[in-house]
Amino acid sequence: MSGTVHLVGAGQGAPDLLTVRAVRLLGEADIVFHDALVPQEILALIKNRSLAVGKRSGLRSTAQHFINKQLLDAAKRYRTVVRLKGGDPMLFGRAHEEIAFLVKHQITVKVVPGVTAALAASAELGISLTKRGEARSVAFVTPRVGEGTRESSWIKAALAADTVAIYMGAGEGAAIAAQLIEAGKPASTPMAMVESASLADMDVTYGTLQELASWSGKGGPVLILLGEVYGEAAAVALRGLRKATRSA
Repeated sequence: MSGTVHLVGAGQGAPDLLTVRAVRLLGEADIVFHDALVPQEILALIKNRSLAVGKRSGLRSTAQHFINKQLLDAAKRYRTVVRLKGGDPMLFGRAHEEIAFLVKHQITVKVVPGVTAALAASAELGISLTKRGEARSVAFVTPRVGEGTRESSWIKAALAADTVAIYMGAGEGAAIAAQLIEAGKPASTPMAMVESASLADMDVTYGTLQELASWSGKGGPVLILLGEVYGEAAAVALRGLRKATRSA
């Protein structure tokens, strides 16, 4: 028997933001291989066997080639296999590696999209990534470079776009700010730091690019948003900070 492997996006963690298809597959799957950061509320929707295979920065993780082999073995044994990924499978999710490996072994693969961090954060903030007449381009980038891969061109993309969403930048704020400013990005560029987007413990900090170096989060998934579209919110936050400082 040869089953189908479904790459399913878990979004940013809020169960009610899952697609109807994702919920159905979690209930139907014979086995689910899930990322480490998928919250328990979503894992509770799994009806049969599940196995954690996710990656977390700085911690021991399951090697990608081993995940590929597990998916292949499961597809030969079960009819419906789910690979549950945080966010959207097709954005910084190594989906291409898993798809290529499975297709090479003649396994059918289907993809179910999820709400990626930039879209979840924008919805929560109520600030569009684009703005008519002002912000017409958006770049999704990450400074992370995998071992053995070519040098990243993320800085060029960040400089070219009106709005920038920086993924997987937690703990690298100082380096990110320094590289962008050195490359020509104004230090005064408005910024929004969104941690745990869409979840109950979501935390938002507004400021400017130069303040990114001093920001420290609480340990949740972090998204850095840069662009003039965040200028008004950043200015309001700054006025509030100054007022609090004066009253103190």
